[in-house]
Amino acid sequence: MSLVELKSAARALQDKKPSARLSVWRQQSLRQLSASARLALSFIPRVGWSPTFIGAPQTGSPAELIEQVRATPIREIQTALDTILPHGSATGVPFLTRRLTEPAFLSDLCDGLNALYEILLAPYRPEMANVLTADRSVRMQHVLHGGVEQLLSQANPQRMRWHAPVLEISTPGDRNEYNLHLEGRGLLLVPSMMLTAPNIYYDAEPQPAVTYPASHDQPLHQLIAFAPKGALAQGNPVAALLGHTRAAVLTAIAEHSGCSTRELASFAGLAPSSASEHATVLREAGLIITVRLRNTALHSPSQLGLRLLNHTSNKPPGPA
Repeated sequence: MSLVELKSAARALQDKKPSARLSVWRQQSLRQLSASARLALSFIPRVGWSPTFIGAPQTGSPAELIEQVRATPIREIQTALDTILPHGSATGVPFLTRRLTEPAFLSDLCDGLNALYEILLAPYRPEMANVLTADRSVRMQHVLHGGVEQLLSQANPQRMRWHAPVLEISTPGDRNEYNLHLEGRGLLLVPSMMLTAPNIYYDAEPQPAVTYPASHDQPLHQLIAFAPKGALAQGNPVAALLGHTRAAVLTAIAEHSGCSTRELASFAGLAPSSASEHATVLREAGLIITVRLRNTALHSPSQLGLRLLNHTSNKPPGPA
């Protein structure tokens, strides 16, 4: 694990429109937040500034990484604060930021980070490890069969392109494209379960780092990694993963492939506006495909959606 993953998880937790694979995870995690975890969460807002030492792209055990944060020299923190708080205030900076130079407060923040990790990531660590291990295996095959060029071009082909000697990375947040010139320094590639697009850390030591979504070519593994513990082995696993209403919508589409939004609403017992909203989330998750015929939206299950239903129920969905 890296603290980048914890930081990404904290931001995903605060997303008002979480992806389908994280909606149930978010609901369960929010219910478990302690005061200590909320303190740490206040330093990792959904958007905006957060202390750089919290999200450093280093690897190690959670305890080791949090202890590194606890050991951050106060003078280093003060230097950073002098940059972002030149006049005693800054938009988007947490109110308690000035207290980071107090050793006791920094220690409390680290306790909060540990509490946040125990809620957001620790219960899913075995599943995350499986996905990350699979991703690294694929990337190693890229190196063996196509060299570094294939590794860099295939790690995240939608947003990362290798044009020697430059790695081109596009980011959805600001819709910009960045050119990373390695200049012989090497590069640390860090797969992430939470990220949906690459992030660049130019100033990481001893070399630049790029985080990227893990196993983009194995979306089913990503979908089931954050299912509630034991959910895939008992009860209604798809409902546990997506939520009961969204699972009903996916099942209805699988059973009535090509149905319109109005028909879908009738099958699922929802208002047409609600059915349309759930279909949008499922489409963005890659679980259904929507095509338009004149003014009518027609919904069909994607292969990923069918695989999810088959994988979790061990039986195919009903006939179309």
